[in-house]
Amino acid sequence: MKVLGIETSCDECAAAVVEDGRKVLSNVVATQIPFHAPYSGVVPEIASRKHTEWIYAVVKEALDKAGLEPKGIDAVAVTNRPGLLGSLLVGLSFAKAFAWARNIPFIAVDHMLAHLYAPRLALDDPPEYPFLGLLVSGGHSIICRADNFDNITVLGTTIDDAAGEAFDKVAKYYGFGYPGGAVIDRLAQSGDSGAFRFPLPNLHKGEHRCDVSYSGLKTAVINQLELFVRKRRGGETASGSAVPSWTRAQDIAASFQKTAVDILLRALFNAAGDTGLSTIVAGGGVAANSCLRACLVERKDLHCVFPPLEFCGDNGAMIAGIGYHYLARGERSPLSVTPSARVTGFKKKYP
Repeated sequence: MKVLGIETSCDECAAAVVEDGRKVLSNVVATQIPFHAPYSGVVPEIASRKHTEWIYAVVKEALDKAGLEPKGIDAVAVTNRPGLLGSLLVGLSFAKAFAWARNIPFIAVDHMLAHLYAPRLALDDPPEYPFLGLLVSGGHSIICRADNFDNITVLGTTIDDAAGEAFDKVAKYYGFGYPGGAVIDRLAQSGDSGAFRFPLPNLHKGEHRCDVSYSGLKTAVINQLELFVRKRRGGETASGSAVPSWTRAQDIAASFQKTAVDILLRALFNAAGDTGLSTIVAGGGVAANSCLRACLVERKDLHCVFPPLEFCGDNGAMIAGIGYHYLARGERSPLSVTPSARVTGFKKKYP
């Protein structure tokens, strides 16, 4: 079965064709980074407008690269949650129209579940269920137990900012560049992660062993930097940045990144200990972070599976891939299905 997957949950306009849930025939991603870079963050109105302008051409390119005409597509899968409502509506409306015009099956999927499925696209021997899932993106930080492709139990999540949000906000404040995650990762390569000792969150109220929080780290890095300095060393700073003269942008980036990763790993390792699961499958844009990958590889008692870099960010292949399994099970979505900006349980309150 050849499934067309469409993903427009945020600022990436993506489409792909995947055969039988595994074989990627095409994967096209049109990035909007240049349009959002002046604002150091995604502007929802710009995102939805660009999706409207690009969606036809992106889908056509995906079909062309797969060597297919529209009649060669057996089903359509599309993201309908979570994400920016305006962006979701564009992809969802296009997918509905395509499926209706061709009279083929249509399925709407949760793109966070699709992120968890993404590593399976490139593996000859994918991990067996159950395993621990680590879903880290711009808007979500989720640690879960996965018992099937569509059956997860959330063990931990963020009580405020997600990891990706913290990267973007720190990068914006210091003028490092956009997108924040990639820029900070690059700066950190030549930085000293011991230059600052930022605090880990103390989630002592209630059951939060597997939860994370980034508001405190963000405040420490942006507003209280001098309180946590361990090594002072002046150097070059980014043009127009807010980096103090007595330190370097690289050191701030490396120290922040290490603490951000430590926050995630503390919760993840708690989940591994509590559940007894030793296989971890990562997904989402932050899963591309080199520090996170390196730290997890060091844990020889755990088997960590990451998607290839091309499948870490939002993409249509993961949508088509997971969509196939719903369709193979005989499930279909009605054309009346609507988008949803949030998913219950993907974020918690404190305490």
